[in-house]
Amino acid sequence: MRISLAGRAALITGGSKGLGLAMASRFAEAGADVAILARRPDVLDEAKRIVDATAVGKVVAYPCDVSNANQIETTYDRVVASIGAVDILVNNAGASCRLAFEEITDEIWQADLDLKLFAAIRLTRLALPQMKGRRWGRILNILNIAAKAPQAQSAPTSVSRAAGLALTKVLAGECAPHNVLVNALLVGEIVTDQIVRRHSTEGAGTPFEEYVRQSGLHVPLGRLGTAAEFASVACFLASDAASYLTGVAINVDGGSSPIA
Repeated sequence: MRISLAGRAALITGGSKGLGLAMASRFAEAGADVAILARRPDVLDEAKRIVDATAVGKVVAYPCDVSNANQIETTYDRVVASIGAVDILVNNAGASCRLAFEEITDEIWQADLDLKLFAAIRLTRLALPQMKGRRWGRILNILNIAAKAPQAQSAPTSVSRAAGLALTKVLAGECAPHNVLVNALLVGEIVTDQIVRRHSTEGAGTPFEEYVRQSGLHVPLGRLGTAAEFASVACFLASDAASYLTGVAINVDGGSSPIA
């Protein structure tokens, strides 16, 4: 199936690395104009260069800390001024934070919720009126499989992601009459910069390729996923090909989650 996003404008948070960068590249190749947001200008510049290399449409990159409400509003206005009203919003920003419950301070809870939940709420609030007015929109919330099946010592991330799953379901119901589709993708173990960092601390002395191979042995498919595989699912959900899907939470995890 050939997926086209021609004529669409997409905004992707956490777009400078890993899954965000892979989705930005895939969307741009499919014809969308793409805006990528992330905190570090130097990393954003390199990400824009990578996306530009195969892009069909326009690519812009803006530094933004999406845990900051003021920065979100200002940057969103810049995005609309540069690529037009946002048709596709991908709430992807976030980093894993797993602690024992009694180690989590109020400040850690608040920072995690600001980054992973309130950023999605605030950006959706900005994008939704224009999507409803055009009767076309796609909102993708990137969560992880702990949103459905949290384990011990998985907070605050699992709690923030579970809230993101609830947000997805609420929005899907409210937005469906306006042809604005809201879905979630739940990440399992995928080879990104997080795996690279984990290798640097856990895999000393083991070649990276071997570390990745060993890490994937417990996955039912027998391997870790790739960012490109994840981006392909996201591109499908962002397109007209997925016009009858809303309120779904798809595990992209090689079969790892105990909950479908």
